[in-house]
Amino acid sequence: MSPYGYPLPQPDPDRPYRRPSGATAVVAGLLALPAAVAAGYVPIRIFLDMPAEFSLGALPGWVLADLGGFLLAGLVFLLGSVATLFRATAGAVLLLFGGLLAIAALLAEPLAAGVPLGRFVNAMFTHGGFAMADRLVLAGLAVVVPVLAMLPPTFRHLRDRSPALHAYSGPNAFPPQRW
Repeated sequence: MSPYGYPLPQPDPDRPYRRPSGATAVVAGLLALPAAVAAGYVPIRIFLDMPAEFSLGALPGWVLADLGGFLLAGLVFLLGSVATLFRATAGAVLLLFGGLLAIAALLAEPLAAGVPLGRFVNAMFTHGGFAMADRLVLAGLAVVVPVLAMLPPTFRHLRDRSPALHAYSGPNAFPPQRW
């Protein structure tokens, strides 16, 4: 009986309980870790390459917003990854938001630089080096991780709570101890 007076559903003894597969949730959680690193690399590298006498206040607002978007995407990916690996449903939602933030930051980067998108992509592919590879990895993971996080098997795994063992239910669940 529930605390509200309704009978609780009883498990069917003829059908054994099977836990849902957590493969998509684990893969999404593990892929979110390199996505967090890739998103955090962009602003950290820019901050490290700045001269010591240069101030962040001298940067235009769009550039600061874009760098903040990359940092926020990395943080959300990291939190979502940890939450998903600990089987919290909110982790999958955080992975979705992290992917959306990363895609928005990637698309806002040419706008912040004041360069047309085609010219920016051309410059990245011809002179990009590791920065280009980092942005390509981030773009790929920003699409794959939210898709894996939003699949129904992921939510089935994250919402699953194993039923209590049948042996420990009922009025004589714990027999009296005779010391």
